[in-house]
Amino acid sequence: MNSPVVSALLPVVFLIAIGFIAVKAGLVRVEANKDLSDLVFSVLTPALLFRTMSTVHVEQLNFKPLGMYFAAVLLLFMSVFVGKGRTHRAAVLALACTFSNTVMIGIPLITLAYGQAGVVTLLTLVSVHLLVMLTITTVVLELVSARQARLAGQGGQQHMALTVLLALKGGIIHPVPMPIILGLLFAQTGLVLPEVVDRPLQLLGSAFGPVALVLVGAMLTQVQIGTHLKAALGISLLKNLALPLLVALMGLGLGMAGPTLNVMIVTAALPMGANVFLFAQRYEVAQELVTASLAVSTLLGLLTITLVMALVGWLG
Repeated sequence: MNSPVVSALLPVVFLIAIGFIAVKAGLVRVEANKDLSDLVFSVLTPALLFRTMSTVHVEQLNFKPLGMYFAAVLLLFMSVFVGKGRTHRAAVLALACTFSNTVMIGIPLITLAYGQAGVVTLLTLVSVHLLVMLTITTVVLELVSARQARLAGQGGQQHMALTVLLALKGGIIHPVPMPIILGLLFAQTGLVLPEVVDRPLQLLGSAFGPVALVLVGAMLTQVQIGTHLKAALGISLLKNLALPLLVALMGLGLGMAGPTLNVMIVTAALPMGANVFLFAQRYEVAQELVTASLAVSTLLGLLTITLVMALVGWLG
């Protein structure tokens, strides 16, 4: 195993373990997880994303890998959705197999492994990841609802346009995409953040990685895997290994290579993102399975990300 893999993953493992132990030892109350999560997503995340993107010019960004990444995601999403029966449950499980934890785990991991250039590549993906993934899933779920309503003789198609618009709005006005968009817009002005603003943003952004990973460990204490282990393991293997394999094959097939493709492959190998649970809650399907899958995917990620990063390093 090469040293970049070890140096990138060991801090992640230690910080997640610290969060887990802190809650189990009673040093942090379980009830505090919600406040810690709000701090990460509403304060630290926007500070990091805005400051990072405030010096990046649009002409420097390469959007071609994004099309390749989402093509692979859509292929796996639709395969799972159709294979599971094209129901609400199938759509939520398809999202579980394709939605990466690009912020809480992705940003600190990519920063350690690939530096600032890797972070810019990741944030280009992050800027549209939530919008694309949640919009696709919302539209698919509402199409399922409309189909079920038609079968029941209740209509239901007239609200689809509104559903898509609301999904787009929710995907943009969010603590992740919004600061990225604002940062890019600021960068195009040619201005530089004054020290009195830049310094606090830098300090907040520096706190993001450690606090976010400690939060992941704290949240794992609340998950009961139980009888869902086998199904959760299957979902986790699709998310952690099948998706990065698809991204790698598609990228190499299109003649892509180098650090940009590497970042995309590792991003695809990240554990499942917590936003999947929101859909499971909203549509009241597969809630326990999604929760178990979140835990299994994260824990399994310690091994699968190591494997993927080692293979990516071999590819060059």
